[in-house]
Amino acid sequence: MVESIGSGGVPEGVSRLRVRTVEILPGEVVLIDQLALPHEERYVRCRTWQEVAARITDMTVRGAPAIGVTAAGGLALAAAAAAAASPADPDGFRAALEQAAGGLLATRPTAVNLRWAVHEMRLVWTACDGPPAACAARLLARAQAILSGDIESCLRIGEHGSALFKAGDTILTHCNAGALATAGYGTALGVVRAAFARHGGISVLVDETRPWLQGARLTAWELGVEGIPYRLISDSMAGHFIQRGAVDGVVVGADRIAANGDTANKIGTYTVSVLAKEHGVPFYVAAPLSTVDLTLGSGAGIPIEERAEAEVTSFHGHRVAPDGARAYHPAFDVTPAANIAAIVTEAGVLRAPFAQSLATACATGECGS
Repeated sequence: MVESIGSGGVPEGVSRLRVRTVEILPGEVVLIDQLALPHEERYVRCRTWQEVAARITDMTVRGAPAIGVTAAGGLALAAAAAAAASPADPDGFRAALEQAAGGLLATRPTAVNLRWAVHEMRLVWTACDGPPAACAARLLARAQAILSGDIESCLRIGEHGSALFKAGDTILTHCNAGALATAGYGTALGVVRAAFARHGGISVLVDETRPWLQGARLTAWELGVEGIPYRLISDSMAGHFIQRGAVDGVVVGADRIAANGDTANKIGTYTVSVLAKEHGVPFYVAAPLSTVDLTLGSGAGIPIEERAEAEVTSFHGHRVAPDGARAYHPAFDVTPAANIAAIVTEAGVLRAPFAQSLATACATGECGS
């Protein structure tokens, strides 16, 4: 079923993060460099789709919604370049865009928002019968609309999710599903921010999230910017605090949600869900409908990205494991729907049976499939 909390707008006191994760401008896509945080706040300017693809691959930008928005911006850059190169050749223009789409789709296979954004942009260029320059302008406008739409979706997710908590609650989260993982505001951290604005007295336990430490580097940084109380914990401490009753709820993001509610998120999320279920702590997933993939019946079909072994055996270029040590590095795991209390979307709070509630929400919203 779907729960809605009315149409009264976002909670009073809710504001966007002062940092814009992604900006899509004529001729460039500007990204905050998440590899430099929390020690340095700097921005990367991409002027070709190939540069955008490289920044998605190396995790300068990460988080499923942010990846989708950034890819849309990359296609807008590809369109501008193709229109300049082939101003009177619509077929060459479309061929160049298909090449860019293929390159962008190959960067991160698990996040369905990437595929959704490419599909949305493809609808524009296949329907456009004007000259390439006019079609490129339409693609830029669509990419900017995708960015704005993501922010508005996150604001609604925060509004809906804030009703799940009360003053004094401690929320545990894993990885970073905040403004840095979206075009702005955030999904899981959007819920935290809205709950803090609505109730006050909210605090957060932040899993460090090995091996990339998105929790330690990014979530902690965001919460500090927002003035929300938090404590950083190692991933192995989550069970200790849940067992002792120190956690009132868990909120995480998602990179892909299957039709039955099984959810892929950053590696280690499944472990937290098992701990939460064992101790009766509600485990919530917060994600826009563009993360839902109804073409997959269950999480068994979600592709799991395998990243380089060196990201486990080293950190920031410094080796931490013995020479010759081998490593596994699946970037994501899948939490079964049975472990999830609710999925918070811009359409409302979805409850089991998720096959029904997700299908109903997707019938009226823009899902990733």
